[in-house]
Amino acid sequence: MTASTPSRGAVMALLATILIWAYSWVVMKQVLTHAGPFDFAAIRYVLGALVLFGALLVSRQSLRPPPLLPTMLIGLCQTTAFQGLGQLALVSGGAGRVALLAYTMPFWAVLLAWVILDERLSPQRWLGLALAALGLTCIIEPWHGLGNLTSTLLAIGAGAAWALGTVLSKRVFQRHAPTPLNLTAWQMLFGALALVVVALCVPQRSIDWTWGFIGGLAYSVVMASSIAWGLWLVVLQRMPTAVASLASLGVPIVSVLLAWLILHEQPSGMEVLGIVFILLGLLAVSGVRLQRR
Repeated sequence: MTASTPSRGAVMALLATILIWAYSWVVMKQVLTHAGPFDFAAIRYVLGALVLFGALLVSRQSLRPPPLLPTMLIGLCQTTAFQGLGQLALVSGGAGRVALLAYTMPFWAVLLAWVILDERLSPQRWLGLALAALGLTCIIEPWHGLGNLTSTLLAIGAGAAWALGTVLSKRVFQRHAPTPLNLTAWQMLFGALALVVVALCVPQRSIDWTWGFIGGLAYSVVMASSIAWGLWLVVLQRMPTAVASLASLGVPIVSVLLAWLILHEQPSGMEVLGIVFILLGLLAVSGVRLQRR
């Protein structure tokens, strides 16, 4: 195995994660017409955790949990808070706006990684971060107002929670070296149990068990909640947090394109301009590093 193999594997994992998560926003928008946000999130992640533990058994990996306290914190941030707040934001806000606000995550992650992990930013990464921030600003268009304030705050809170879970995951990898599958399964289990408690306590509409709901749930469980989270932790394990987090901005970009193709939601001129700036940011950060490797 050459020195460049881990880098190529991380890039492939990152591209697959972007595609899976981008389409999941379209699926979530459709599924929430059949179920309450916390019921859907709880079912999705309980089943997702079961799938991951089954994968651990099949691959004969250890079922021993990583250090419990940091793993529980990751689950509460990365599964409970991110998904719970994100799903709740979708109830009163548009899917595109919620996805874009949730993906302010890289900006929070870079700051937290600097404080917690002491990951310094090179000039190229600062340039990429600035271009991505400009692009996201063009897409959100804050000069037109933030729309539904509750939905906006919930979506931004979801992004901040995901950022903290991202940085905590990176630190667990550095200190304890669990496998990505093991850490994903255990953090998802803890986060899913917390979502179950929330779902039982919060009144919601009853679930319509239609084929559309079942199909959306199956995609969310197998692809978005299980496979994609495992791939994401592989990316975190092999890439700097700043690079991985900024590159994840490809998800809302692809989400806009998929919504255009599937839901016929044509992006505005400012959204197109924002996508261009974000792509330039990705090239400034990820592209320079990959070329050097």
